[in-house]
Amino acid sequence: MKFDDFDLTPDLLDALYYMGFRDATPIQEQAIPSILAGKDLIASAQTGTGKTAAFLLPVLNFIAEKKSTHTHTLILVPTRELAIQIDQQIQGFAYTLNVTSIAIYGGGDGSDWGQQKTALTRGADIIVATPGKLISHLSQGYVKFDQIETLILDEADRMLDIGFYDDIMRIVSYLPKKRQTLMFSATMPPKIKALSSQILQKPDEISLEMSKPAEGVIQSVFLTHENQKVPLAKHLIDAKPDFKSILIFTSTKKKVNEIVRGLKSKNYKVEGISSDLEQREREEILLRFRSRETRVLIATDVLSRGIDIKDINLVVNFDVPGDAEDYVHRIGRTARAETTGEAITFVSETDMPRMHRIERLIGSEVPKTPLPDYIGKGPDWKIKNTTPREHFKKKGAFKEKRNQSGRPKQERKSEMHSANSEISAQPRKKTILKATETNRKTDQGENQQL
Repeated sequence: MKFDDFDLTPDLLDALYYMGFRDATPIQEQAIPSILAGKDLIASAQTGTGKTAAFLLPVLNFIAEKKSTHTHTLILVPTRELAIQIDQQIQGFAYTLNVTSIAIYGGGDGSDWGQQKTALTRGADIIVATPGKLISHLSQGYVKFDQIETLILDEADRMLDIGFYDDIMRIVSYLPKKRQTLMFSATMPPKIKALSSQILQKPDEISLEMSKPAEGVIQSVFLTHENQKVPLAKHLIDAKPDFKSILIFTSTKKKVNEIVRGLKSKNYKVEGISSDLEQREREEILLRFRSRETRVLIATDVLSRGIDIKDINLVVNFDVPGDAEDYVHRIGRTARAETTGEAITFVSETDMPRMHRIERLIGSEVPKTPLPDYIGKGPDWKIKNTTPREHFKKKGAFKEKRNQSGRPKQERKSEMHSANSEISAQPRKKTILKATETNRKTDQGENQQL
């Protein structure tokens, strides 16, 4: 289906064609007509499927047609980076439209509070905000949301993971009951269903959720001992000189620093991103990575969801994530928008049960690649004396059940532990507004790292 098959304004179609967009993705094909019809919607789809455009295009179409003088749409997101990213997309899609937007997120030094207050008082067509920062403004009494027509929750599962449920419900209390509400989520756990029953009215439901990597991702595994991982990372970087953008995920910010030190010994253009850095430093690091000035970026799972950094050639899992779904999100940073990319996972002996569960989740065995001879021999694959191939032959693929009672207590405990943090992003022009969230429990969503 092409975008001109939808009932979109000519100006909006012109902007899409100018940006090179002609054909709608599956989530857009299903969501856009439902939203244009004014229905509430709950939708799940993998990252990289075009779900942001699926809700932005009909919203921009409404605004262009109505030319209202009040704030039309409120978009709630879990992180600063995603707020900035969505606001940038609004500016791109609205290139030919007279639409204003504001992105509000925490992490600044507080100097922009007055400017932010003025902008919110005057209003904008679309407000994109993290819940904690928005609550700070709502509590002051100068923000009026009584004419909001559309509420959108993007990455809703992530917001609940961080602990934004109470803030979301408080924000909803400021909105008119007669509104359109859209909820987008990468996954659809019971808590998302419960939230939707509270804030949505007879919603349409779309489920394109697939716990499988994108087709363009070439996956492989190296079975390694811990002391072989940094030498192996160096080997991969050297072996792929044409790869100009490499993202390495690890579980803790301590490991981020260790990997950076290990790779800098060979003078690679490498940087790490963690909550130990000031916001401006994090913004500059992401900008350098996007521009290819930095070739290798080391990060925690904060970058695994909702962040669109184009043309990443290689994703390396320095360790196996505790949650099998996070594996899909991690490697989803490459092979976006029908491109191809590689995803390589380092699996130590203690990581093998987790990797086995990932293979069960995605329904296929990830090929095991021998280590280079000079690095040495890695551990053998040992999962209850059953190889993944034998498992699939006997049992077939099936989706992992969370917190299965038969799993060891320590493994379940490890999987329950997750990092919920925010990072900053490239500062935008005047439409981006930011301020500090102080003394709030929701700061955990912006400052906490594994």
